Amino acid sequence: MAHVPKVLIVDDEANLRKVLAATLKREGYEVATAGDGDAAIAELEESGADVIVTDLVMPRRDGLSLLRHVLATHPEIPVIVITAHGTIDSAVEALKLGAFDYITKPFDQEELRRAIAKATRTHQLGAANVVSDEKGRAQMVGQSEAMRRILELIDRVADSPSTVLITGESGTGKELVAHRLHDLSSRRSRPLIKVNLAALPKELIESELFGYEKGAFTGAVSAKPGRFELADGGTLFLDEIGEIPAEIQVKLLRVLQEGELERLGGLRTLRVDVRLIAATHRDLEKEIQAGKFREDLYYRLHVVPIALPPLRERRSDIPLLVEHFREKYNRRLKRSVQSVDPRCLELMTSYPWPGNIRELENFMERLVLFANGPVVSETDLPPELQGRAAASPTPPPGEGETPRAATIATLPPEGASLKDLVRFAAEALERDLITKALAQTGGNVTQAADRLKISRKTLQTKMKDLGLRGVEERPVEDADRS
Repeated sequence: MAHVPKVLIVDDEANLRKVLAATLKREGYEVATAGDGDAAIAELEESGADVIVTDLVMPRRDGLSLLRHVLATHPEIPVIVITAHGTIDSAVEALKLGAFDYITKPFDQEELRRAIAKATRTHQLGAANVVSDEKGRAQMVGQSEAMRRILELIDRVADSPSTVLITGESGTGKELVAHRLHDLSSRRSRPLIKVNLAALPKELIESELFGYEKGAFTGAVSAKPGRFELADGGTLFLDEIGEIPAEIQVKLLRVLQEGELERLGGLRTLRVDVRLIAATHRDLEKEIQAGKFREDLYYRLHVVPIALPPLRERRSDIPLLVEHFREKYNRRLKRSVQSVDPRCLELMTSYPWPGNIRELENFMERLVLFANGPVVSETDLPPELQGRAAASPTPPPGEGETPRAATIATLPPEGASLKDLVRFAAEALERDLITKALAQTGGNVTQAADRLKISRKTLQTKMKDLGLRGVEERPVEDADRS
């Protein structure tokens, strides 16, 4: 069942909440509303969200306070702020703090739809979360030789103005490297502005990067600074740089070489001081040969290249990452999983992790959530890793070696990727655990939620997503009335 993106609308004006909710429901979104920041936090903890749209000026907890809370507790959720014309400076400050975007009142509905579509796409792409140490700096977990070399390189170049090009497969932690480069530089007190170009329609990339003047195009009801302006004095991180259209590459090259730009529809030349970090999973040299990427721009970006290895080439780091994510999700999910048993860890170390660190993190979140006791054991693993236990009694391969194929107990349609297999198996495990909990409680949703240590509303949402309509003892429809 396809996931329906959920938007949480936060505004103290009841009529505006109603209008926005009706508009977004027509667009196919699931919508929840809250009248202030405190109510929004309660809703977020109860049932989550994919995107948050919040007013800045509200009683009790205002929009900036809500934004800080979300950045601290759910940094993967994009936050769009709504502001009146007289408080544009506050909106810009929110963007510098880490808000995804802002729109101004009175706003054009098309502008709102565009902003939410961009935010939803960014959330679906699953940008890696940034983990900070006790001083607030980006923390990278790993002690393998490959990671030591990368950390040494980051430390050497962090405080230089040179552009950096980070390459690697999806999920290897390119955004985390960008954060560490910024945090270790003299620009760390200035903004780090992030743009995932893959999340933007190509026709919007120019206005997103360089800004626009009022009337520059339909829906441009007011002027808006671009991401280069917002990053002035700080760092701009352009993820998936290979997605930038050819006609905009010239304008990007000019900013890098001269520090100058014009907004879309504008005549005034603006000067900016920005350190650019770019990232891609593409082979840009092949893109150059295919005529899709400018060679001069590539060399301007490629001043300091940082190539991140896939997780299968740094297997000795997997136990450290597992422990790190166990602690993280114990805190976030209020669980008390104490350890992962040695055989279970051995199987996880031998698995190829096609989605890399992002996949491992998502996997560990599920394990912590559904663990049956204080120690994660082999029986808590999804079928493809349990299948590996039966098929591969020998020790896991060493770093850089190719693992043997796993024997998978239950398969989705033939030809599915390993990523699909992991998702399929995780959903099967989740379905099995929920079904058992409902059966053990006679179909009582509240009691089943207590057993699973999640809220009743979250359980109902998961049952809906997994297509669970009932249990052996009695239908879920009856359980909902209990």
